[in-house]
Amino acid sequence: MLGAEIENFLAMIAAEKGVSQRTIEAYEFDLKQFLQFCQCNKVKHLSKLHIEMYLQHLNNCCFAPKTIARRLSAIKEFCKFLYSEHILETNPAQNILTPKQTKPLPKFLSYDEIKKLIMTARQKKDYRWQRIAVMIELMYATGLRVSELVSLPLNAINCHKGLVCVLGKGSKERLIPIANHALDMLQEYFKMRENFIPKHTKSNWLFPSLNATQGHLTRDAFYKDLKKLAIENGINPLSVSPHVLRHSFATHLLNNDADLRIVQKMLGHENITTTEIYTHITTAKLQQTVCAKHPLANYPNKGTPNG
Repeated sequence: MLGAEIENFLAMIAAEKGVSQRTIEAYEFDLKQFLQFCQCNKVKHLSKLHIEMYLQHLNNCCFAPKTIARRLSAIKEFCKFLYSEHILETNPAQNILTPKQTKPLPKFLSYDEIKKLIMTARQKKDYRWQRIAVMIELMYATGLRVSELVSLPLNAINCHKGLVCVLGKGSKERLIPIANHALDMLQEYFKMRENFIPKHTKSNWLFPSLNATQGHLTRDAFYKDLKKLAIENGINPLSVSPHVLRHSFATHLLNNDADLRIVQKMLGHENITTTEIYTHITTAKLQQTVCAKHPLANYPNKGTPNG
């Protein structure tokens, strides 16, 4: 009987909600685990207590909040279905809260690690790796999204003013200053780029590709080359990605006392709360700030006063 109810539910979400086969399989697994724990002979006997006891069981077994939330989501959808089909008189999952999930802090690389990636690419001499070196430098210097970086047109760079013009999310344009070192690398790169592009062709992309259908280097190609550079330098490849370079840009600026709203503007975040995730300044940095800035830091120590 229980199997039939699950099958009917899965058939419903497949037909009405168009969910993927992978999602259906995940729902089936989660619901069978739940019902096995409840040991109910009929789904009409399911109660709020069953669900609460199951969540407590998952918590006691140290399941991650994300996993618990996913399983509860499946249970809620199943109970909603049973209630709509008049199999349950009330919906036992209606008022059960989803466990709060903590947002993981963004990963970031140290300046030395980023420098190693750039230097290793530059030492390879050929155009492919020189291009990657410039892309890493530019991404770290400006905090561009990888989609923005690979699709930069040639005229996006204003070397005279030291700016890059970016068309970001929602077709919103923003100007980001480029550090002098990154500008110097770009100037060198422009000469190599001219030799790379065949005389009979013309490309308006800053980082052209002769193989990609888009005409410019793809995000996937950039991602894979970053991983290769990480492995060559003994850096965990799981901790290196284009987005980590963007995280590093924001983190290093804030750790060096940059204004949060300026960082927000450069990242292209519409809401400052999105930028605030980068304010995970190290304890050492906070201690240095307190010791240097707090009025009591320089208060003369005359010993403990009497009485």
